[in-house]
Amino acid sequence: MAAQLNWESGEGLLGIDDPAAWDAAYERGERHLGTAVIGLAFNCPLQEASPRIIRAMKLPDAAQRGFAYTAAGTAARLNGELTPELYAALRTAGPGRRSIAGYAIADTMTFVPFRRLPLWLKGRTIAAYVADRWDIRRLAE
Repeated sequence: MAAQLNWESGEGLLGIDDPAAWDAAYERGERHLGTAVIGLAFNCPLQEASPRIIRAMKLPDAAQRGFAYTAAGTAARLNGELTPELYAALRTAGPGRRSIAGYAIADTMTFVPFRRLPLWLKGRTIAAYVADRWDIRRLAE
């Protein structure tokens, strides 16, 4: 698949399925690494994509970092779990709504079964549930 990847324009990068190609592009300092890491989340096993997602979360370009967090949310949706390293990276980024990791954390809380969540995320899930119920009750009055 490497022949169809255009690192300059970003075309075809959502179809990347070779972690070694991503690693080589990272070493070269290519521009669309965040986009490509979403492709890895779609097309590679979680254990292979996870270290690259974490590396992409540290890219200097804010937009590409945002795509890395999108990749983490995508991995949670597709696999129903994340690696301990990805959970740690999400926790470090911060769970707030304005955090770059906010949507990835929300996806994880939605698509990973409660019993598989780490303790800190279980607490957030319970708090979100209680807040939602409180809002529903308050609006019904």
